[in-house]
Amino acid sequence: MTADSRPEPPHLGDERATLRAFLDYQRATLAMKCEGLGDEELRQRSMPPSTLTLLGLVRHMAEVERAWFRRVFEDPDAPMVWAPTIDFQAAYDVSGSSRAEAFAAWEAEVETSRRIEREAESLDLVGYQPRWEEEVSLRMVLVHVLLEYGRHNGHADFLREGVDGVVGA
Repeated sequence: MTADSRPEPPHLGDERATLRAFLDYQRATLAMKCEGLGDEELRQRSMPPSTLTLLGLVRHMAEVERAWFRRVFEDPDAPMVWAPTIDFQAAYDVSGSSRAEAFAAWEAEVETSRRIEREAESLDLVGYQPRWEEEVSLRMVLVHVLLEYGRHNGHADFLREGVDGVVGA
């Protein structure tokens, strides 16, 4: 991994700026954990029988971004990225996947999520979570996705260490 270039969250920001910055920090952490690795390294499994890989985490987080931003605030019928139905496990099948494919999808979903958040008048924006069949606020979605990244970035720490021994950040 190269030098840490993740965006520094504000120490005195308002609620929205702080949530936005911490989410971008976590997104950058996932990207950083994958830096310098090729397709085969990104497909390397943690330990059998687990199928968890860094590439699978990137694909999974593309699905998370879509499920929690695009589907909640724009199109509840938008298909998932790698499965015709809600199947977060499908993203972990990286047998035919590449870094280019996974990162292109993830980055596109991140940009859509950022646009939706930027265009929202406030964190009180209400959307409909079709999986839960209930309304949720943008605030709740930001916190939920932030927690998803935090949990999966912990996995990414162990996966990266298993690939080449790199630890830290």
